[in-house]
Amino acid sequence: MRPALWVGSWGQLDRDRGDMARSTITVERGYGEVLCERCLVAATFWTRLRGLLGRKQLPESEGLLLGQTGSVHTLFMRFPIDAVFLDAEDAVVKIAPNLRPWRFAVARGAERTLELAAGACAEAGLVVGERLVLATEPPREAA
Repeated sequence: MRPALWVGSWGQLDRDRGDMARSTITVERGYGEVLCERCLVAATFWTRLRGLLGRKQLPESEGLLLGQTGSVHTLFMRFPIDAVFLDAEDAVVKIAPNLRPWRFAVARGAERTLELAAGACAEAGLVVGERLVLATEPPREAA
């Protein structure tokens, strides 16, 4: 059964617009290390609205890239996340680590937001100012 999203003041089920993002990318650091192996891209209003709602967890190798947003919330979520705010050149503007459910995070100058599993940024040593590479191809293999 497909996931569904309840919208509207009448509580009507909208099956056509409730899907999770379908396109995926790989997020790498500037020198080629993979930060997020399978990142879903939420490019439309409906996929951004759905986000990670309805999931019980976010695996370490997965993430969600929200386009056209400099703020996120974790309302109705069941688990904490790391929110990485990126500017137009995909440089890290701010990191909101371990953002627990029912919280908000905002970053001035951010164009998009990358949501990762809680602790992923600390484990990878990600810092503000670092530039990320959003690759549509599979990650490069080490020689």
